Amino acid sequence: MRDHASLIGQVINEQEHEVTVHDTILYALALGFGSDPMDEQQLRYVYEEDLQSLPGMAMIIAYPGFWMREPRYGFTWQKVLHAEESIEIHQPLPVAGKVRGSTVVEDVVDRGPEKGCFVYLRKELYGGEDGRTHLATVVSNTLARGDGGFGGGGKPRAPMAAPPDRNPDMVCDLPTSPQSALLYRLCGDMNPLHADPKVAAAAGFDRPILHGRCTMGVAMHALIRSCCDYDATRLKQMQLRFSAPFLPGETLRTEIWREHDGIHFRASSVERAVVVLSNGNARIVD
Repeated sequence: MRDHASLIGQVINEQEHEVTVHDTILYALALGFGSDPMDEQQLRYVYEEDLQSLPGMAMIIAYPGFWMREPRYGFTWQKVLHAEESIEIHQPLPVAGKVRGSTVVEDVVDRGPEKGCFVYLRKELYGGEDGRTHLATVVSNTLARGDGGFGGGGKPRAPMAAPPDRNPDMVCDLPTSPQSALLYRLCGDMNPLHADPKVAAAAGFDRPILHGRCTMGVAMHALIRSCCDYDATRLKQMQLRFSAPFLPGETLRTEIWREHDGIHFRASSVERAVVVLSNGNARIVD
């Protein structure tokens, strides 16, 4: 049994990412922005004139890739699942330019021999003229289902806050295209699970599923539309738990609550009535 706690503090990826206008536009298109070509509020994210970056770009810039698949780390990579994700924007991301990213194993939490372990990654992004401006922090939690029982690591973290037990204040339905996963793969995550029906079937799915981070991006679109009047600079922080797979071509229904401590949300597949994103929280400024 590999002691995965030994990875805590290890930098698994450092890179300088040259962000282009094409990258910024492609990411927005993959999330469904521009579906109405007459909507000028969406156009600002998919047209090079006065182009703006979306906060979710922090997830794809300097993306470390499927690092758990490398033999030297000793994970049963076929059994890993993306469990949680959070992004925090410190300064607006550039629509084009150099961004430096560093990804470190922040913590590993052993859940037991039959439950696997949580692996927390923290990615910090820096840019600006001097390359030192702190742009964003991304924390990803991966559940390695086949790699528990080594007896080390940190303690379980407090669960993300759940939405209140009342009707939502807003509901936003956003359709996705059948090819959305194929588009999103071009943003950097080329996992064949999201493209190849044979790979999806081997993993237990009837068809390729949408990337969790892409599903999160569609929910982000709903927040920007419903709470920010399409001004993405107002969305400073967003976190959630991945509850179930979402399929390309389905409609994502995002239910939103306004509370004293910020925005709470969850998202579900309209067609299957399944919650796919839960315990969502966001910080939006005026």
